Amino acid sequence: MNYPESLSDFHLTAQVIDNIDAGVVMLDREYRVMTWNTFMQAYSGISADQIMGQNLFTAVPDLPEAWLKSKIKSAFKLGTRSFSCWEDRPFIFNFTNFSPVTGGLAIMFQNMTLTPLKALDGEYRHICLTVTDVSDIAKSKTHLRESNAQLTHLSITDKLTQLYNRGHWESCLSAEFDQCRHFQTASSLVMFDIDHFKQVNDTFGHIAGDAVIKSISSLLKKAKRQSDLAGRYGGEEFGVILPGTSSELAQYFTERLRKRVEESQVKMDIRNIHVTISLGVCEWAPWMKSYEQWLECADSALYDSKRRGRNQCTVYQATPEQSAAMHDAS
Repeated sequence: MNYPESLSDFHLTAQVIDNIDAGVVMLDREYRVMTWNTFMQAYSGISADQIMGQNLFTAVPDLPEAWLKSKIKSAFKLGTRSFSCWEDRPFIFNFTNFSPVTGGLAIMFQNMTLTPLKALDGEYRHICLTVTDVSDIAKSKTHLRESNAQLTHLSITDKLTQLYNRGHWESCLSAEFDQCRHFQTASSLVMFDIDHFKQVNDTFGHIAGDAVIKSISSLLKKAKRQSDLAGRYGGEEFGVILPGTSSELAQYFTERLRKRVEESQVKMDIRNIHVTISLGVCEWAPWMKSYEQWLECADSALYDSKRRGRNQCTVYQATPEQSAAMHDAS
């Protein structure tokens, strides 16, 4: 039997569309389904016989209807192909992911291409949706992002306390110093350390010392605001940047933290360890030449607290020369 050449070509084309490893859906301008290939049947559970001639959004109600209609109308209007990436919208059709290569992903991540189809008279009356499974790419990229985020977190975080490590915290302090100098805004720096910490290590051991540091770090996290930047400066010394805060207001924070530490205890076996902290506060001032000078002033206030008996906070007082420099700067 001899078939017309056009019918033979159509038969071959239909086989290609049906067996391609991607979803192929053809719609008319009323969103009626004209083509629904094997890929779409397998993942949707809807056969071609069930959906052909049906409105796509009625037959598949969980589609992002408003968004997809807008994309289709735009493609018809412009007469050009458009693309949707999984990174912008993870999926169009809510298909379950069955691939063993991408195990662990519940859904199939998809890219979609919309191609308006020109009829012989030059009019666009149909559009082809090509849905590609990109779950393997999505999983790899997601894993890479998570790994990079984890590496970044590790690179800036102190392992014992989970506060910022010294390097990153100093970078934050430098940035805050520049911000204050540029905008002339208030900001306070708090430095504190654990009183008689060497005695804790010598009496109870370094494991107990680490437990004390972790306990105080936990209290610090609870006492600070989300915008405050806390770091472990080294050993038993900590630093906290309080943006937008005067030294007077900073004392409310330091007193709250000091009391919480004084009232807390760290349990080691049958023993309870009690410690206190000494703190120094320094508000940024225009006469400061660098963040290192700001840090030195806060440290100076901290050691004044220690000299005065510990378990207290001292606010740094500018020297006459510094006050004069501030007056000249204004």
